[in-house]
Amino acid sequence: MFAEIGYGILAITFVIALYSVGAAIYGDRKKSSAIVESARRAMLLTWPLISLSAGTLIYLLITNHFEVSFVYEVTSRSMPTYLKVTAWWGGQAGSLVFWSWLMSAFASLVTLRKWDRDREFLPWVIVITSITTAFFLGLVIFYANPFTRFWQSLDGKIVTSMFAPLNAIAFFPQDGRGLNPLLRHPGMIIHPPLLYLGFVSFVIPYAFAMAALITGRTDDRWIRLTRRWTLWAWLFLSLGLVVGGRWAYDVLGWGGYWGWDPVEIAAFMPWLTGTAFLHSVMIQEKRGLLKHWNMILIILTYALVLFGTFLTRSGVLSSVHAFAQSAIGPAFFVFIGATFITSIALVIYRWPELRSETEMKSMLSREALFLLNNLLFMSILVVSFWGVIFPLISELTTGQKITVGPPFYERATGPLFAGLMFLMGIAPLSAWGNSTIFTLGRALWKSAVAALLIAVFLFFTATKNILALVGFFLIAFVLLVTLVEFWRTARARQKTQNENFFAALLNLIGRNRRRHGGYIIHLSMMLMAIGILGIEVFQVQTQGTIAVGQSLSLSGYSIQFKSLASWDDTPKGVNYTRAVVDIYKDGTFLGQLAPRKDYYFDSQQNMTIPGVRSTLKDDVYVLLVDWQPASANGATFKVFVNPLVNWLWIGTIVFLFGILIAAWPEREADYALAHSKNKAYEPSSAD
Repeated sequence: MFAEIGYGILAITFVIALYSVGAAIYGDRKKSSAIVESARRAMLLTWPLISLSAGTLIYLLITNHFEVSFVYEVTSRSMPTYLKVTAWWGGQAGSLVFWSWLMSAFASLVTLRKWDRDREFLPWVIVITSITTAFFLGLVIFYANPFTRFWQSLDGKIVTSMFAPLNAIAFFPQDGRGLNPLLRHPGMIIHPPLLYLGFVSFVIPYAFAMAALITGRTDDRWIRLTRRWTLWAWLFLSLGLVVGGRWAYDVLGWGGYWGWDPVEIAAFMPWLTGTAFLHSVMIQEKRGLLKHWNMILIILTYALVLFGTFLTRSGVLSSVHAFAQSAIGPAFFVFIGATFITSIALVIYRWPELRSETEMKSMLSREALFLLNNLLFMSILVVSFWGVIFPLISELTTGQKITVGPPFYERATGPLFAGLMFLMGIAPLSAWGNSTIFTLGRALWKSAVAALLIAVFLFFTATKNILALVGFFLIAFVLLVTLVEFWRTARARQKTQNENFFAALLNLIGRNRRRHGGYIIHLSMMLMAIGILGIEVFQVQTQGTIAVGQSLSLSGYSIQFKSLASWDDTPKGVNYTRAVVDIYKDGTFLGQLAPRKDYYFDSQQNMTIPGVRSTLKDDVYVLLVDWQPASANGATFKVFVNPLVNWLWIGTIVFLFGILIAAWPEREADYALAHSKNKAYEPSSAD
């Protein structure tokens, strides 16, 4: 009964979304505001309808309706209620409903704004967002229906179908398989929704870009309208990637946070183009340049959002993050191709109207350096894209799927990331329009010398690894340049406004939140880079089998095996096997860790939980790999020492602070005034 209701609502919503597309196009052609308004209201109706269907699915999940195949596949009686709710996006079909729900919510929200100045954009924004919503609803209705039920035929076969097959009766399993143990983690509540929020949010600036091309409004109005959408999309996607890294660090049991997995890269690629787009639109707003570039970047971002979703849900790539093989792959591929080709055709059609209003006059100007910054992002994208599709190409050409491992990505992208870090230090201090080596050198030389001294100090006291020294030099350089910039501008305001230093700094940030929020984001990226460099260059590991009382030694630490215990938690349906180890550093006792392995009876799978001792200096990360089942006399442990990794998570907090400042609502009428006032407190090279 509930399954049929949920599916029926989705089918009705699909028809309404299609009506919204048709009515918006017809209303624009006939210049009928009434028909366009009808399309808008139809689109507004999709969100409450999908919410009803999603609510029905959640009800089925939390009330153990295992006769519904999706419920059977992702829940079990032993799972807590909050995990049953998160199973909504933990399985193939449910995640597509979640995507549709978010898409309709954002599409509805954007059309609730005042459209007095931009009435011509409205029908085409409706068309683009409704087409995307209808596509995902179509996938659910025709390919990945979460409401199909189990039926038993007369010969005893169990089949799945939305409606009862001939001569079949309903089949009711006693329990479900349950979620994959890797998904039974608090990260499941946060990580997928953040990624989906980032993906769906980027559809909005894409819709406005296409509306601008269709209507011929090729000024920067569409960029100003979607600036905050882009910032929030970038925030959600960035946090989704970082939370995913933390989740991997906690439960995958390999001592790291990022493995260049194909599905990880699928989420990383739209982040690259989205980051390039955020930088590039500033050049169009300020100088009227790169209009073609911005259109192509937002089209690429939309296409990569769809491509990432396709890779995860089609099953074409093997990944710990991916769902199983699915029939939705061809439909996804056709939709991505159709939207991409249509978008590029529109850009070509409007190409003459997207001419730049000025020209670049200096290779050291801020706009030129931002363009170089974007080219580096695109280079990383090319490397990542090639690494992801190479297994598919090899399988098509040779019949064997050859995967590309982390060493390829690290060697290819390392110099590119170093270039981005260097530009992060010099680009904000370059001038718009024209800049010289002399003016840049005058602004940067003190920070460069100080960063070099820091690198020399590290050479004599900590490490002689050239990669590490170059990395720490770049990190110190960007940190010092950014902090000095804050200090200089705050001091200038302090003198002119007779404010104390901290009041001047806060007022300075408040008057140009976008600029100074960006500086704080740069600081956060460098803090993250400390953690990334530490674990990538200095991580050490060992593995060994030891008896109770024996120890493993690594990097000055000693891990002594104390005890092992195993027990069943019947209500939760889990068997726990936990070891207790003592940690010593140079003979000094630091505490105990309890690495364990959890075996889930419903899914018949293990999950490894590390024991971790964290400090700002390093993490001691201990895994229980194996043990003797008959006694506690022997167990195998894998131990990692991960230097500086916690700076990655600290940087994430600072990043969140920076993006909140940059995206904080600002009255459009005050934007130019605030920007002009701040120029009085900025160095001349940055004006």
